[in-house]
Amino acid sequence: MSGQGSGGNVLAAICSFFISGLGQLVQGRIGAAVMFFLFTWVSYALAATGVLFFMALPGFIFHVWSIIDAAKFKG
Repeated sequence: MSGQGSGGNVLAAICSFFISGLGQLVQGRIGAAVMFFLFTWVSYALAATGVLFFMALPGFIFHVWSIIDAAKFKG
């Protein structure tokens, strides 16, 4: 993956669209991948309980952030 706007970054952004953090994992950034995956899915899981429904917003924000981060990564 040669840099921002490359086909690799587009593929990573698409991967992050489906599973938050997967795009960072494809790029070889394991720490960022784990962080985005945990923050996003813990927020979504808390929102799914119904009691902490407001946690869906931070989960959505982390999910979008992971997509943008994967698309703008400069190696």
